[in-house]
Amino acid sequence: MTVAKKSIGKQKNTISAQDVMNAAVGLLDSNRSVSTLTLREISRAAGISPNSFYRHFRDVDELTVAVIDQAGRGLRGVIRESRLLAALEHGVIRSSVETFMKQLDGEDKYLHVLLREMSTGPEPFRRAVDRELSYFEEELHDEFERRQQAGKVVIHRPELVAKAITRLVFTMGASAADLPSNKRSEIVEHTIEMIRMIVTGAQTLGASQDQVGKNTAP
Repeated sequence: MTVAKKSIGKQKNTISAQDVMNAAVGLLDSNRSVSTLTLREISRAAGISPNSFYRHFRDVDELTVAVIDQAGRGLRGVIRESRLLAALEHGVIRSSVETFMKQLDGEDKYLHVLLREMSTGPEPFRRAVDRELSYFEEELHDEFERRQQAGKVVIHRPELVAKAITRLVFTMGASAADLPSNKRSEIVEHTIEMIRMIVTGAQTLGASQDQVGKNTAP
Protein backbone atom coordinates (compact mmCIF):
# COMPACT_ATOMS: atom_id res chain seq x y z
CA MET A 1 0.00 0.00 0.00
CA THR A 2 2.80 2.40 0.90
CA VAL A 3 4.57 1.66 -2.36
CA ALA A 4 1.41 2.43 -4.36
CA LYS A 5 1.04 5.82 -2.65
CA LYS A 6 4.63 6.71 -3.41
CA SER A 7 4.12 5.70 -7.04
CA ILE A 8 1.05 7.93 -7.37
CA GLY A 9 2.89 10.83 -5.78
CA LYS A 10 5.78 10.41 -8.15
CA GLN A 11 3.43 10.37 -11.16
CA LYS A 12 1.79 13.59 -10.04
CA ASN A 13 5.13 15.25 -9.48
CA THR A 14 6.21 14.40 -13.01
CA ILE A 15 3.23 16.16 -14.58
CA SER A 16 4.47 19.18 -16.54
CA ALA A 17 2.89 22.47 -17.51
CA GLN A 18 2.43 20.98 -20.98
CA ASP A 19 0.46 18.09 -19.50
CA VAL A 20 -1.82 20.53 -17.71
CA MET A 21 -2.34 22.53 -20.92
CA ASN A 22 -3.13 19.36 -22.86
CA ALA A 23 -5.62 18.29 -20.20
CA ALA A 24 -7.39 21.65 -20.40
CA VAL A 25 -7.61 21.63 -24.20
CA GLY A 26 -8.84 18.03 -24.09
CA LEU A 27 -11.93 19.19 -22.19
CA LEU A 28 -13.03 21.52 -24.97
CA ASP A 29 -15.78 21.11 -27.51
CA SER A 30 -17.42 23.51 -29.96
CA ASN A 31 -19.40 25.15 -27.15
CA ARG A 32 -16.59 25.77 -24.66
CA SER A 33 -13.46 27.89 -24.59
CA VAL A 34 -10.57 27.48 -22.18
CA SER A 35 -11.68 30.58 -20.30
CA THR A 36 -14.92 28.82 -19.29
CA LEU A 37 -13.09 25.93 -17.63
CA THR A 38 -12.60 25.87 -13.89
CA LEU A 39 -9.33 25.20 -12.14
CA ARG A 40 -10.86 22.11 -10.52
CA GLU A 41 -11.99 20.70 -13.87
CA ILE A 42 -8.54 21.13 -15.36
CA SER A 43 -6.80 19.69 -12.30
CA ARG A 44 -9.07 16.66 -12.30
CA ALA A 45 -8.46 16.05 -16.00
CA ALA A 46 -4.70 16.35 -15.45
CA GLY A 47 -4.84 13.97 -12.49
CA ILE A 48 -3.46 16.49 -10.01
CA SER A 49 -4.77 18.40 -7.02
CA PRO A 50 -5.81 22.06 -7.42
CA ASN A 51 -2.80 23.04 -5.31
CA SER A 52 -0.49 21.29 -7.78
CA PHE A 53 -1.99 23.38 -10.59
CA TYR A 54 -0.41 26.48 -9.03
CA ARG A 55 3.05 25.01 -9.48
CA HIS A 56 2.64 25.62 -13.19
CA PHE A 57 0.19 28.49 -13.64
CA ARG A 58 -1.01 31.39 -11.54
CA ASP A 59 -4.59 30.84 -12.68
CA VAL A 60 -6.70 29.64 -15.63
CA ASP A 61 -6.15 32.97 -17.41
CA GLU A 62 -2.38 32.45 -17.45
CA LEU A 63 -2.89 28.90 -18.75
CA THR A 64 -5.13 30.19 -21.54
CA VAL A 65 -2.54 32.72 -22.67
CA ALA A 66 0.09 29.94 -22.65
CA VAL A 67 -2.17 27.79 -24.86
CA ILE A 68 -2.69 30.69 -27.29
CA ASP A 69 1.06 31.33 -27.47
CA GLN A 70 1.78 27.66 -28.15
CA ALA A 71 -0.87 27.51 -30.87
CA GLY A 72 0.69 30.50 -32.59
CA ARG A 73 4.23 29.15 -32.38
CA GLY A 74 3.20 25.77 -33.73
CA LEU A 75 1.25 27.23 -36.61
CA ARG A 76 4.06 29.62 -37.54
CA GLY A 77 6.43 26.68 -37.86
CA VAL A 78 4.02 24.75 -40.07
CA ILE A 79 3.24 27.73 -42.30
CA ARG A 80 6.94 28.55 -42.61
CA GLU A 81 7.68 25.03 -43.84
CA SER A 82 4.75 25.22 -46.21
CA ARG A 83 6.03 28.48 -47.70
CA LEU A 84 9.47 27.00 -48.29
CA LEU A 85 7.96 24.06 -50.16
CA ALA A 86 5.52 26.26 -52.05
CA ALA A 87 8.30 28.57 -53.20
CA LEU A 88 9.55 25.68 -55.31
CA GLU A 89 6.08 24.89 -56.64
CA HIS A 90 4.85 28.45 -57.28
CA GLY A 91 1.78 27.94 -55.12
CA VAL A 92 2.42 30.00 -51.98
CA ILE A 93 -1.15 31.18 -51.40
CA ARG A 94 -2.91 27.87 -51.92
CA SER A 95 -0.32 25.87 -50.03
CA SER A 96 -0.36 28.22 -47.03
CA VAL A 97 -4.17 28.37 -46.81
CA GLU A 98 -4.56 24.61 -47.18
CA THR A 99 -1.88 24.03 -44.55
CA PHE A 100 -3.65 26.41 -42.18
CA MET A 101 -6.99 24.64 -42.65
CA LYS A 102 -5.40 21.21 -42.18
CA GLN A 103 -4.16 22.36 -38.79
CA LEU A 104 -7.80 22.60 -37.71
CA ASP A 105 -7.85 18.81 -37.71
CA GLY A 106 -4.86 18.53 -35.41
CA GLU A 107 -5.53 16.28 -32.45
CA ASP A 108 -4.31 18.84 -29.93
CA LYS A 109 -7.04 21.43 -30.77
CA TYR A 110 -4.67 24.27 -29.93
CA LEU A 111 -5.50 26.25 -33.07
CA HIS A 112 -9.19 26.04 -32.16
CA VAL A 113 -8.40 27.78 -28.88
CA LEU A 114 -6.62 30.62 -30.67
CA LEU A 115 -9.46 31.11 -33.15
CA ARG A 116 -12.18 30.97 -30.50
CA GLU A 117 -10.49 33.39 -28.12
CA MET A 118 -9.82 35.74 -31.04
CA SER A 119 -13.48 36.75 -31.19
CA THR A 120 -15.13 35.68 -27.94
CA GLY A 121 -12.43 35.72 -25.29
CA PRO A 122 -11.91 38.38 -22.64
CA GLU A 123 -9.61 41.32 -23.39
CA PRO A 124 -6.36 39.74 -22.07
CA PHE A 125 -6.90 36.72 -24.33
CA ARG A 126 -7.71 38.86 -27.35
CA ARG A 127 -4.49 40.77 -26.74
CA ALA A 128 -2.59 37.47 -26.67
CA VAL A 129 -4.21 36.45 -29.96
CA ASP A 130 -3.44 39.84 -31.47
CA ARG A 131 0.20 39.39 -30.51
CA GLU A 132 0.26 36.05 -32.36
CA LEU A 133 -1.38 37.60 -35.42
CA SER A 134 1.22 40.35 -35.44
CA TYR A 135 3.96 37.71 -35.80
CA PHE A 136 2.25 36.34 -38.93
CA GLU A 137 1.84 39.86 -40.29
CA GLU A 138 5.53 40.64 -39.75
CA GLU A 139 6.65 37.45 -41.49
CA LEU A 140 4.35 38.07 -44.44
CA HIS A 141 5.46 41.69 -44.63
CA ASP A 142 9.09 40.54 -44.70
CA GLU A 143 8.21 38.11 -47.50
CA PHE A 144 6.70 40.95 -49.57
CA GLU A 145 9.76 43.12 -48.93
CA ARG A 146 12.08 40.34 -50.09
CA ARG A 147 10.09 39.91 -53.28
CA GLN A 148 10.16 43.65 -53.95
CA GLN A 149 13.90 43.87 -53.36
CA ALA A 150 14.40 40.96 -55.75
CA GLY A 151 12.50 42.94 -58.37
CA LYS A 152 9.75 40.33 -58.64
CA VAL A 153 6.85 42.56 -57.66
CA VAL A 154 5.88 46.03 -56.48
CA ILE A 155 3.29 46.06 -53.70
CA HIS A 156 1.48 49.11 -52.37
CA ARG A 157 1.65 49.38 -48.56
CA PRO A 158 2.95 45.83 -47.99
CA GLU A 159 2.44 46.13 -44.22
CA LEU A 160 -1.29 46.72 -44.72
CA VAL A 161 -1.53 43.95 -47.30
CA ALA A 162 0.10 41.56 -44.82
CA LYS A 163 -2.36 42.62 -42.13
CA ALA A 164 -5.38 42.26 -44.43
CA ILE A 165 -4.36 38.76 -45.52
CA THR A 166 -3.55 37.57 -42.00
CA ARG A 167 -6.82 38.83 -40.54
CA LEU A 168 -8.77 37.36 -43.46
CA VAL A 169 -7.23 33.90 -43.10
CA PHE A 170 -7.81 33.73 -39.36
CA THR A 171 -11.39 35.01 -39.67
CA MET A 172 -12.16 32.44 -42.36
CA GLY A 173 -10.42 29.80 -40.27
CA ALA A 174 -12.69 30.62 -37.35
CA SER A 175 -15.69 30.09 -39.65
CA ALA A 176 -14.33 26.72 -40.73
CA ALA A 177 -13.11 25.55 -37.32
CA ASP A 178 -16.17 23.54 -36.33
CA LEU A 179 -16.94 22.20 -39.80
CA PRO A 180 -15.87 18.69 -40.84
CA SER A 181 -12.89 18.74 -43.19
CA ASN A 182 -15.00 17.65 -46.20
CA LYS A 183 -17.21 20.74 -45.77
CA ARG A 184 -14.38 23.28 -45.82
CA SER A 185 -13.49 23.22 -49.53
CA GLU A 186 -15.70 26.21 -50.39
CA ILE A 187 -14.23 28.29 -47.56
CA VAL A 188 -10.71 27.34 -48.69
CA GLU A 189 -11.41 28.35 -52.30
CA HIS A 190 -13.07 31.61 -51.28
CA THR A 191 -10.17 32.45 -48.99
CA ILE A 192 -7.61 31.78 -51.72
CA GLU A 193 -9.57 33.90 -54.21
CA MET A 194 -9.92 36.81 -51.76
CA ILE A 195 -6.20 36.75 -50.99
CA ARG A 196 -5.42 36.82 -54.70
CA MET A 197 -7.75 39.80 -55.10
CA ILE A 198 -5.97 41.63 -52.27
CA VAL A 199 -2.53 40.88 -53.70
CA THR A 200 -3.53 41.75 -57.28
CA GLY A 201 -5.03 45.05 -56.13
CA ALA A 202 -1.91 45.89 -54.13
CA GLN A 203 0.32 45.00 -57.08
CA THR A 204 -1.75 47.13 -59.45
CA LEU A 205 -1.57 50.10 -57.09
CA GLY A 206 2.13 49.53 -56.56
CA ALA A 207 2.88 49.34 -60.28
CA SER A 208 0.77 52.45 -60.92
CA GLN A 209 2.54 54.49 -58.28
CA ASP A 210 5.91 53.18 -59.43
CA GLN A 211 5.14 54.34 -62.96
CA VAL A 212 4.02 57.77 -61.70
CA GLY A 213 7.29 58.04 -59.79
CA LYS A 214 9.29 57.23 -62.93
CA ASN A 215 7.34 59.76 -65.03
CA THR A 216 7.88 62.56 -62.52
CA ALA A 217 11.55 61.78 -61.89
CA PRO A 218 13.94 64.49 -63.13
